[in-house]
Amino acid sequence: MKKYDVIIIGGGASGLACAVALTENPHLKILIIEAGERAGKKLSATGNGQGNICNKDMSVCHYRSGRIGLAEKIIFRVSAERTQERLFGKMIYFTDGAGRVYPHSMQASSLTDILLRRLKNAGVDILLSTRVKNISVSDGFVVDCGENSFLAEYVVLATGGKAQKQFLTDGSAYKLAQNFGHKLTPLRPAIVQLKTDTKFIKGLKGIRVNSMAKAYVGGILKKETRADIIFTDYGVSGNAAFYLSSELTSGGIIAIDFLPQYGEDEICETLKTRLGSGTSYPDILCGIVHNQIARAIIARAGENSVEAIVSLLKNFTLEVTGTLGFDYAQVTQGGIDMNDIADNLESKLCKNLYFAGEILDVDGDCGGYNLHWAFSSGTAVADDIILKTKNK
Repeated sequence: MKKYDVIIIGGGASGLACAVALTENPHLKILIIEAGERAGKKLSATGNGQGNICNKDMSVCHYRSGRIGLAEKIIFRVSAERTQERLFGKMIYFTDGAGRVYPHSMQASSLTDILLRRLKNAGVDILLSTRVKNISVSDGFVVDCGENSFLAEYVVLATGGKAQKQFLTDGSAYKLAQNFGHKLTPLRPAIVQLKTDTKFIKGLKGIRVNSMAKAYVGGILKKETRADIIFTDYGVSGNAAFYLSSELTSGGIIAIDFLPQYGEDEICETLKTRLGSGTSYPDILCGIVHNQIARAIIARAGENSVEAIVSLLKNFTLEVTGTLGFDYAQVTQGGIDMNDIADNLESKLCKNLYFAGEILDVDGDCGGYNLHWAFSSGTAVADDIILKTKNK
């Protein structure tokens, strides 16, 4: 069996970041094992293919974890700018109005190209279209891939979670950790489209509006955001739905404010003035909101009442009945229980076994937070292994 110092299982963002950082010790023999036919495939699709790598607002409030303190230590151990420079070298970045940071090329695949080029130049081996069947311990790790097995002193599990099975992240890799006694926290899809009661939104499919959207669970406000929402035949999509999906489950409520920049009294006065000048009741919202949304609001109000219309303009509620599930989710909420993970992201149950990225019970909001977690956790693991092998 061929022997390596480090075997990284998973060639996604966290696995590639870990490998690139590990090459800072040129004496390490590194192997990446990737189930797909191409490494970095999900990275190349991030940010709608534009490469949203982080956000200017790097606050821990944008993350969720069973051990948020540990996640915070990893995320902020060095600056996002330092992590990016370490992985991609000198780059020019573009920041949009929402604080989302992209390579100036606005091309996510260029980020993958840089990482793969660096690994090739460093002599890192990448084995594609290969699934790991089992990992056992016998004077180091034995990584069983069926036809081939490999030996390693260190193993990094960077396999991703259960979201977007088209990238071969179907959740099956959790078993590799569970075989060592690691537990899973409850898994649910996040950054995902929301299914809702559609009675009041028939005919709105494809309409996009910039709104203030709020998530309520049990009548309690959990989260709110000013972002685009897109109506669909099953419910709602868009950045607002993605952002709120981390809180909303079946039975929750999404409330949409179509005119967040205006108060109820101001809107009420405008509509009453229109009625007084001869505008017919069915046309009262013409030019204020999309005509189809106007018809939906007037139909739902069900009476010739300006107050009822204004109430719906400011608080158009939809009951959430579910999500489109893991196949459509951008990330997995939940994962390997962080209580069995040390501060260096090493397993507390098995020495020299590490974890990075989405496989762990850490997830962030949409807007570059999950990719930054992938990069920061991958490089943190690499730094600890480099420290342990500094005399190699």
